[in-house]
Amino acid sequence: MAAPLTYASAGVSIDTWNAVKGRIGELVSSTYNASVAGSFGQFGGMFDISHLKSMDAPVLVSSTDSVGTKVKVAFDSKVYNTVGMDIVNHCVDDILVMGAKPLFFLDYIGIGKLVPEIALQIVEGLARACRDSGCVLIGGETAEMPDIYGAGEFDLVGTIVGVVDKCRIIDGASITAGDAVIGLKSAGLHTNGFSLARKIITEVGKKRYSDAFEDGKTFGQALLEPHRSYAKLLPLMDRGIIKGCAHITGGGFPDNVNRILPSNCDAVINAKSWTPLPIFQYLQRTGNVEDSEMYRTFNMGIGMTLAVSPENVDTVLKDGGIAEFDPVVIGNIVSGAGAVQMKF
Repeated sequence: MAAPLTYASAGVSIDTWNAVKGRIGELVSSTYNASVAGSFGQFGGMFDISHLKSMDAPVLVSSTDSVGTKVKVAFDSKVYNTVGMDIVNHCVDDILVMGAKPLFFLDYIGIGKLVPEIALQIVEGLARACRDSGCVLIGGETAEMPDIYGAGEFDLVGTIVGVVDKCRIIDGASITAGDAVIGLKSAGLHTNGFSLARKIITEVGKKRYSDAFEDGKTFGQALLEPHRSYAKLLPLMDRGIIKGCAHITGGGFPDNVNRILPSNCDAVINAKSWTPLPIFQYLQRTGNVEDSEMYRTFNMGIGMTLAVSPENVDTVLKDGGIAEFDPVVIGNIVSGAGAVQMKF
């Protein structure tokens, strides 16, 4: 007679999860603050919002996203401690553009086989990014699915909830011709364009992620630079200095900056106003990619753009809180029809 079947024999090990649950609980709990009403391991995360009474009209802002095919670079390189930072910071920036402060974050990890060291490294990245942005990692799900993901493969998705007082919402409505566009530097590709980047590096360039790139980095290290959080913009936003804010993600400049433009304004972006990071230069040169395609696929070294009045440009450029992002004027607002004009 055949041996009785178990969940483990089908490829899913509850025992493995139980073995790492304690350490994951410690990492998750390290992000908690006074607003967390529950504890790790409950069926749902509880967050006390009574402190929002200090706002005149608190508005919740939410967003969800994935790391995309950047995870393939992670598991091909066997480096797992940065993608957790990627998904948190990507989501933080998506709600930040409306002036929202992050409250809590939930993650989803779908994985072929739960390997403790992989799961722990991912959650370490999640917890670190949450702590850095003052955001609580309030819950999550790890699903072991051997029939969906191959050996060593996983997917990583996150959802964030933040809050902004209604009177402080940033939506671009006040943008007018004559305003300046300021760019904040990225750390690399962030979490977009990896399908093209991987094709260029591995198929066209015939490189491995372990091959040397430059400045002592490998291609894998250059690609896995974590997505930056621009949460340090919040003090400037609270002062009402930022008229509009666009997170440069999938779609690059044309399909992100246009999302904040009034219907009677265009944004002119001067691509010569900054120097793209070396990884972008390599990708364009090796892949023979046209300028228009590069700036619609990648952030090209600018992860966030701000629309500000001319009189506030120096205030933003000289603000010590965002100095690490090397702010630079990259364009201006002109009369138009809500489009982005790229100048190469």
